[in-house]
Formats: sequence, C-alpha cells, structure tokens
Amino acid sequence: MTGWLGSAYPWIKSLHIIFVIFWMAGLFMLPRFLVYWMASAGEAENALWAERCNRLRRIILTPGLIVSWAAGLALAFHLGFAGNGWLHAKITIVLALSGFHGWSVATTRKFARGERPYAEKTLRLANEIPSLATIGAVILVIVKPF
Repeated sequence: MTGWLGSAYPWIKSLHIIFVIFWMAGLFMLPRFLVYWMASAGEAENALWAERCNRLRRIILTPGLIVSWAAGLALAFHLGFAGNGWLHAKITIVLALSGFHGWSVATTRKFARGERPYAEKTLRLANEIPSLATIGAVILVIVKPF
C-alpha cells in the first residue's frame, strides 16, 4: 500500500469509520435531547437533562470528534490533497459539522443556565443537519464526483 500509512491504512480507516459513527450518534442525539429538555419543567428536571447532555458530550461526542478528525487527517495526508476535489469538499462538510458540534454544546450550556434561546421548531430542524452532512460526506467518499 502506497502512502505514509502503509499497511496501517485499513486500520486507520476502520478507526475513522467507527468513531465517525460514534460522533454522528451523539450529534443525532444532542439536538433531540434539547427538544425534550425544552418540554421539561422544574429545577430537578433541568439538572437531570444537564447531566445527560454532559455525559453524552464527555463519553461520545468529544472523543468521537477528536478521533474522527485525527484519523481522518491521517487518511487525507495518506491520499494527498492534490487532485482530490472530493476530499476538499468533504473536509468542508466536516468543518461545518464541527461548527454544529460546537453550537450544540454551547446550546446545552445555555439550557443548563435556564436560557432557552431557540424555538422548538429550530431545534427540530437542527436535528436534520447531521443527516444532510452524512449524505453529502458519504456520496463524496464513495462516488468521488470530482
């Protein structure tokens, strides 16, 4: 196998896919948690939702993000950036998804403080962003349209 990863390439690729699945699972769950959290009432219920979101972030979201990025960058450098327009587009999607990750985590912190800065409809629509990003990234990786 050519490239700097050599025979480790399929292992790094497997690690990347596994942790992308973890990260995406968390990104699908967190906005849904916010919708449910918005419907809850009371101090005790607020504390429970804050803890649920913190656990999701600590155990699934942040490790998924970090390992996905590390393995993904290793794969990108292995393949090379020149002539791989699909890779540039995929990285753009992943950057946007990372921004969505940050927005989601910041929103949970606002909710924990008792703030509700977004309407329920906005949160329900936000729940679709990971789906659209997944569709785009998978098509780019498999089809390599450019």
